[in-house]
This record gives sequence, C-alpha cells and structure tokens, in this order.
Amino acid sequence: MAAMNEKDYYAILEVDKDATTDEIRKAFQQKARKLHPDVNKEPDAEERFKEVSEAYAVLSDEGKRRRYDAMRSGSPFGGATGGYASPAGTAGGGYYSGDPFEWGFPFGGSYTSRRTTARSRAYNPKAGTDIVFEVTLDDDIAAKGAHRGITYQRYATCDACHGHGSVAHTQPVTCPTCGGTGHMAVDLSTLFGFGVIEMTCPECEGAGRVVEDPCSSCGGSGRVLTASEVVIDIPANVHDGDTVRVEGMGNAGTNGKPAGDFVCKVELPSERLTARQSWGCWLIGLATPLFVLGLLSGTTIGSMLVLIGIGLFMVIRDGVKGNAGWWSNARRAFASGAANGLPLMLIMLTMSMCTRVF
Repeated sequence: MAAMNEKDYYAILEVDKDATTDEIRKAFQQKARKLHPDVNKEPDAEERFKEVSEAYAVLSDEGKRRRYDAMRSGSPFGGATGGYASPAGTAGGGYYSGDPFEWGFPFGGSYTSRRTTARSRAYNPKAGTDIVFEVTLDDDIAAKGAHRGITYQRYATCDACHGHGSVAHTQPVTCPTCGGTGHMAVDLSTLFGFGVIEMTCPECEGAGRVVEDPCSSCGGSGRVLTASEVVIDIPANVHDGDTVRVEGMGNAGTNGKPAGDFVCKVELPSERLTARQSWGCWLIGLATPLFVLGLLSGTTIGSMLVLIGIGLFMVIRDGVKGNAGWWSNARRAFASGAANGLPLMLIMLTMSMCTRVF
C-alpha cells in the first residue's frame, strides 16, 4: 500500500475536506457495502475494502484527522501504512447511519427532518424514556383539582414494522461486518505510533446484531416522531412537586422495547422556597445537631447560634408563607442540613471522648 501521507483519504471516501463525521461514516458504509469481499468478487475488492477502512479509521477520529490534515499540509511527519484487520477471521459489508433519533427530544435535544429518513441497521433495543411535563397551578386550582389536555411530541411505535425495525423480518441477525463482536480492528501500526486500533463497528454501532432490512418509515429504530395528546386528571389538594403519571405515553423504546411514561409534574409557586430560604433552612439544620451537642457537653455554642441566626435571617428576609406545602419544603431543606450536621456531631463527640480518656 502507498504511504499514508501519499493517500488522499477524502478522495478515497469521496467526501469534502470539511465533511462532518456523520458524512464520513455514511460514505464509509456505502463503499464498504459495495467493496466487501463477500459481495464483490473483483480481484482488487479486498484491497480497496482495506483502503476505505483505513480512511475511515483516520478521518472518523478527530485527533487522528487533525494530525493527518497537518501532515498533508506539509508538517514533518513520517509516512505510514495500514490495513483492515477483520476480527476473529470475519468480515462483512458496512452500512452505517447515526441513530435517527435523540433520546432528549422533544424536551431537550434537537430534531431535524433529515433524521426522519436516516436508516441504521443497528439492532439496539432500549426501553423508552419518560417524558416529564411541568404544569404551573395557582392555589385555587391546586385545591379544586383540574383536567388538562396536553399536546406534545414523542416517539411512538412504528405502525409499519410494529416496532421491530424491519417489516419483513422480526428477528435480528449477526452483524456481518464485525461477526457479532461490535467492533472492528484497523492496522495503523506505523501511523503516528499507533498500532492495531479498535473502533466501534459502523454497521451495528457496537450492538453486534443488525436488522436485515431497515423499515423505510422508522429507519430501523422501530419508532417514529409523532404528535400525541393526553388528558391529565390532577387531583384536588396537590402540592408542589407532586406528579401524575400516565403509563406508556412516554417515548417508545427502540426495536420493540416498551415505552416510558408521561409524567406531569405540578409546580405550585406559592409553596416554593426561594434559593435563599432553602439555604437558610439547610444552614439551620446543619447547625442544630452541633448546637445540641454543645448544650449537652457544656462547650461553647456561640458559633452555632451565629449560624442559626444567619439561617433564620435568610428565611425571614424573603417572607415566611403560611401554607402547609411551604413548611413541608422548609422541613425537607432543614432535614438535608441536619443529615450533614449529625455526622459532624458524632465525629466531635468521639474526639471529645478520646481526649478525656487520654
């Protein structure tokens, strides 16, 4: 093979020099499918397959790509040779596209229409995630309860393939590229000091299994983005932080796994502590066990009184509210501080006992 600095990996994969990682992966999977020795019987097919694998191994890694670009521009690096090393004597045609969906969308993350048509053979079943929707109520509605209709976007089970990811085949098959190992090795033994490197198989994305013929509707994931509606029955006398859960109305899982839930989280501003009040209650909780220890042991308690006083000032400054929810949140913040103060009290008590013994 030619020296690495004599090769134009971008030309080998037929991508631009400013191509994104996803574009490079897509170019690799297209060429690997055509050149794989099990598919292409031309005499030079195996050598060309090794060459595109080598190009992908370099350009898909950000660090190696930077060093390759620097070397191509004239930096004084030595040449290198490399080749594809099929793990466990197996080989197969690559077919890669990134996960067509992002778990965070629609509440965090992003979505583009390009992802709806992306296809991936990877069989990677995962349970669906919950969708959390926050609803803000005033005191009157919280006391009486309410019905809320909510329209939202989620990933639902694909009707075309019934969640399997493939219309014709319901069972996955072993990945032909990596033989089920989930990774492939590329020999770059003289490239910047790297030896044989392992990379995630772009065909199965590390899963070791693939869908035989990805569904054209969902791209092989078994789920599609859709608009859904749910009616939430918020009971009377709810408090800040209470949740109402609707099972199965979250994001559908991939490749037939169950969906998550739709979780409606109640926000009641009148019951919430300000950040300063929360810290104040926490500080009082932290100082209280140490204050009690000081009283029992007859040691100085002045510093603890100061901390408690500062905490009380922080709470009172923003206004004490009389409802039960506010006091419940205050107790939780106090308990959190006390949970940190109790270990300190025990440590000081143990040190005091040891001092008396000696």
